[in-house]
Amino acid sequence: MTRTSRVNLHPLRLTRTSDAPIYLQLYRRFRDAIAAGKLQPGDRVPSIRSLASELSIARGTVEQAYQMLIGEGYFLARGPAGTIVSPRLDGAGTSGQAHHARAYTPQSARQQATPDETEPFQFGLPALDAFPRKTWARLAGRSLRVLDTAAMRYPDPAGYEPLRHAIAAYLGISRGIVCSHDQVFITAGYRGALELVCRTLLQSRDVGWHEDPGYVYARDFLLRAGMNLVPVPVDDEGLCLRTAQQQADGARFALVTPTHQCPTGVALSLPRRLELLKWATRQQAWIIEDDYDSEFRYHGRPLPALKSLDQDDRVLYASTFSKVLFPGLRLGYLVVPESHIERFRDSARHLSGPGSILPQATVAAFMEEGHFARHLRKMRVLYAQRQRWLMDALAQTFGTELSIVKHAGGTHLLAMLPTARSDRDFAAAAQSHGLAVQALSRWRVSASNPGGVLLGFANITGPEHARVLARRLFDATRTG
Repeated sequence: MTRTSRVNLHPLRLTRTSDAPIYLQLYRRFRDAIAAGKLQPGDRVPSIRSLASELSIARGTVEQAYQMLIGEGYFLARGPAGTIVSPRLDGAGTSGQAHHARAYTPQSARQQATPDETEPFQFGLPALDAFPRKTWARLAGRSLRVLDTAAMRYPDPAGYEPLRHAIAAYLGISRGIVCSHDQVFITAGYRGALELVCRTLLQSRDVGWHEDPGYVYARDFLLRAGMNLVPVPVDDEGLCLRTAQQQADGARFALVTPTHQCPTGVALSLPRRLELLKWATRQQAWIIEDDYDSEFRYHGRPLPALKSLDQDDRVLYASTFSKVLFPGLRLGYLVVPESHIERFRDSARHLSGPGSILPQATVAAFMEEGHFARHLRKMRVLYAQRQRWLMDALAQTFGTELSIVKHAGGTHLLAMLPTARSDRDFAAAAQSHGLAVQALSRWRVSASNPGGVLLGFANITGPEHARVLARRLFDATRTG
């Protein structure tokens, strides 16, 4: 059970005449209290509001100190459950000076991490601190209270009908996709959408194009499903169509992330979009469009979905709620050609489907009442700010040692390394210090230089937090 800290904060003697700013004094006092054993792993510390009131200082000052402590691994923020001294700091009080959360390996970190913990730089995770939990809880409770008899029967294999209506309306407005709710199939995440496509339209050993580098989880799924994947290089205009056609012009499908290529962030150019559609029509092939991170574009006009240009019904449009809401939902959706609705419904009857009606009903209400659109607008502003915080911090800390690839959207940064440096070694060093950095080469099939690393920024909560994390990354990746 979590023990509430009894540390008396009045004797901290925070003073404005000190050479150190107030937030740094506060940070040092907590750090020293942990080192001295006055605060133990698991102890709950005062809330920002209560501590600011007790010390008669601004809440922002306390928050800045707390973010430094969280960033360095001393504190663990648990949302409404409060902030505690990190359980990872086992034995931190035995030293005269606290360590910077370095005395653990990735394995021990995973063993000791609590379910509420988010590893810094985690890829593909939205800003959980900014999710409207109260609104969501209210809608979820109401969905449960008004559950009717129809919703308690065996579910529609295509998913909850009101949610399919809401998705069709949203796609028509935001992505330029004209479709009926009958064309929308709710799935168990993105992999559920891929499984539905494979079961309906493809056969084992079918040849398909896959971006290189590309979304590694989709690649792994398709390989396990028996597909024969041809890696196709990506340049500044996206998928290299000429190379793809030279390697396998007769491919049965192409898997692409045209709006925000994963992981490079480039957009598929309009000439290549049109060329890809012509190829699919000529070969009677299928294009699986993963509209990855399309909602988060911070500069310029939003790019239309490839599906919006599809005149011959060759595009299968897939997306999820994992990054716009939260991944624990495990909900995605697939838009299929009108002429193939019955084929997909027949396949869906033999699959496990999207699961419980209640999460689907909550998402439907969230969209219908306008909360979804408001949340997306808020997150675009927030992510643009958090992206800038991390870019500035990395530039200040690493200088020219990291080259940030600038792109217009997404929730992660791609930083390129000097040619001579291994991105896998860099990522492994970061991971050994609890930083969830990923190597770009892990997302490649073909060997290529230079290497790069992927850094999620969605859960960076302030410029000081970004600077602390950048410094931790710098220290962790120093070579002898």
